[in-house]
Amino acid sequence: MTSTTARNLLDTQSLPWMHYVEGPDYAYPVSYWGTILDIDSSGHVSALYRWDPNSFCHFHRHLCAATSVVLEGELHVQTFESGECVLDHVRKPGDYAKKPPGDVHMEQGGPEGALVLFELFAPDGQLTQQLDSAGNVLRTLTTSDLEKAIAKQRQYAAA
Repeated sequence: MTSTTARNLLDTQSLPWMHYVEGPDYAYPVSYWGTILDIDSSGHVSALYRWDPNSFCHFHRHLCAATSVVLEGELHVQTFESGECVLDHVRKPGDYAKKPPGDVHMEQGGPEGALVLFELFAPDGQLTQQLDSAGNVLRTLTTSDLEKAIAKQRQYAAA
């Protein structure tokens, strides 16, 4: 899917969101939303994610290069190496980050949540791996999975 449609990314109510949430027995509060803005056959993906206040996304590893820009709120990021947190920092609106493949981290919305634009480049189709607390792979997200998510987004938007 490649689109030339212009969008205002701050008009979040006009976008079709998928909610990712875990139950109360999960190790940490997970509640975040994602929408795929664009994906092309060469592996470029544009996605917008928003975090509910003080909630996390799943612990994960990027398998591809990723850049991001915080648009609203605060994004608290914990980066891990060999199972240890080596960097804990807060990204604010306008903050830009570029990470190589292999980056392992957790992200958490600040007190008012966060809105973040991500640009990924995965020529082999491999995007991220969701990890358990020990760093074991629970599932791998691919560009094919995103194509399926786009189909769901379209169904939701049409309803």
